Amino acid sequence: MSLRLQTDADKEWVAALHEKCFGPGRFARSAFLVREMVEPDFELCLMAQIEGQRVGSVWMTPIALNEPCALNKPHTLQRSWGYLLGPLAVDPLRRNLGIGGLLVKTVTAMALEKLPTGFVLLVGDAPYYGPFGYRRVKNDGIVFPGPVDPQRVLVCHNSPDHAMELSGNVVGR
Repeated sequence: MSLRLQTDADKEWVAALHEKCFGPGRFARSAFLVREMVEPDFELCLMAQIEGQRVGSVWMTPIALNEPCALNKPHTLQRSWGYLLGPLAVDPLRRNLGIGGLLVKTVTAMALEKLPTGFVLLVGDAPYYGPFGYRRVKNDGIVFPGPVDPQRVLVCHNSPDHAMELSGNVVGR
């Protein structure tokens, strides 16, 4: 198995994979609403291949968490810079081969290297993403532009203590 950056030639294949894996309901998800605000960072969009055949993909979208600063400065905002991981998609015929895990591990490391004081956020299952360094954030600390189960909001940061303190409104950057 090998990983490479996604190219324009992959766009139709990735769109078809997203349709196959997530169906039309994907457009109503809060994470999708965030992705509508800003283009993915194509330096962090990976493709997985086996013997030259595409089998999976993952995207990273640049985001910020906007949060009010001190009470005496109510109109100022403090921003925390990061990335939103996803969608992560693997060809259904190739699941349970470690493809998704390799994509998550690799793209997370790339994102944290590119933005060492930042974070990677996702909406997903803690048992799956936990082994890759993702942890739940404090309940209701991070606000998406639509409803999200707070138990599924996970973050990875070079400093786990800092990751637990992240809060604010998710916006594209």
